[in-house]
Amino acid sequence: MKRLWDKGLPLDEKILKYTAGEDHILDHRLVSYDIKASIAHVEMLASCKLLETDDSKLIIKGLIGLLKDYHDQKWSIHLEDEDVHTAIEKNLIEKIGEVGGRVHLGRSRNDQVLTALRLYYLDAIDEIIQSMEKLCQEIRALDGRQGSIKLPGTTHMQHAMPSSVSLWCGAYIEAFEDDIEGMIQAKRRSNKNPLGSAAGYGTPGLPINRNITTKKLGFEVTQEPVTAPQLSRGKAESHLLFELSLLMQDLGRLSSDLLLYYTQEYRYIDLPVEVTTGSSIMPQKRNPDVLELIRASSATVLSCLNESMMVMAKLPSGFQRDLQKIKAPLFKAIDNSVESVDIMSYVISTMKFLPQNINLGEGLFAAEEAYRLVLSEGLSLIHI
Repeated sequence: MKRLWDKGLPLDEKILKYTAGEDHILDHRLVSYDIKASIAHVEMLASCKLLETDDSKLIIKGLIGLLKDYHDQKWSIHLEDEDVHTAIEKNLIEKIGEVGGRVHLGRSRNDQVLTALRLYYLDAIDEIIQSMEKLCQEIRALDGRQGSIKLPGTTHMQHAMPSSVSLWCGAYIEAFEDDIEGMIQAKRRSNKNPLGSAAGYGTPGLPINRNITTKKLGFEVTQEPVTAPQLSRGKAESHLLFELSLLMQDLGRLSSDLLLYYTQEYRYIDLPVEVTTGSSIMPQKRNPDVLELIRASSATVLSCLNESMMVMAKLPSGFQRDLQKIKAPLFKAIDNSVESVDIMSYVISTMKFLPQNINLGEGLFAAEEAYRLVLSEGLSLIHI
């Protein structure tokens, strides 16, 4: 088969396997986005009189049919395809004939890849934000059910001052709302249309209109100049990974709190049997494995950020194949984050605090008593 870059020269199968990497596996989530971008590109070509109307209609019909065929499992992405982009064009040509090859006029695989990825990022960020909003709702519901229960506030893991379930919930709600704002900022960085920048130097002599695809695909702006998209690769990805790392750090701290509260020494909370696991040798054990795995996932996502930053470090301008290696850690981090947030929402919805087990020692109220004396006895704050 002929790949997008193929000039008819032989390619060693070992080289194909190594350079394709995991793309033929990872790219399944990009099928709908690549087809969406291809349809917008064809419509732009037609509006610029670079493609006959009948040809554009045939190509668009073919692309729509390909998406349905993919969902019906009539075709897939294989190693010999290398990636989703070659697989789609190959199947399009098989479906409608050589006219299908005209879909590639005025674009390179470089801007094609980046466009599909950014469309995916935008949807992935929306999904993450929705999951985080659901988590905040569950924490608010917990506050509504048990917010009045008193808790010992701690510093250095020692009892310090009085707190409550409501204050504890409120702190995490604020933290996750801050993470949502970070996701919105990451979305803005991805919301730039690279399509039509080709290999990073535009399409000299071919009068395309990139603003048309910007509007059709719903991007906020057209990324200019044409050299900017390839230079920016890795920045939007690393920004998203950074925000995911912060989110997972907050989830990890919440997990640590709940793991501590669930110990026999504390017993501040109860978790239903269905969210815990048992032991193969100790019949009395109920283990909060899910919270431990959420906490561990924060390290996984942080390692993905480090991998992305190291790949793009000190690269020269223009496209470099190194950037292909960012895809796997980013997809992994997105999946880990969505799964962790959703599982935490479920855990929060099922747990309950046990006020009868919460010990509030007299020392917790020392600072409060000191302030009362200041106000009632007129003592100088200097001596407190």
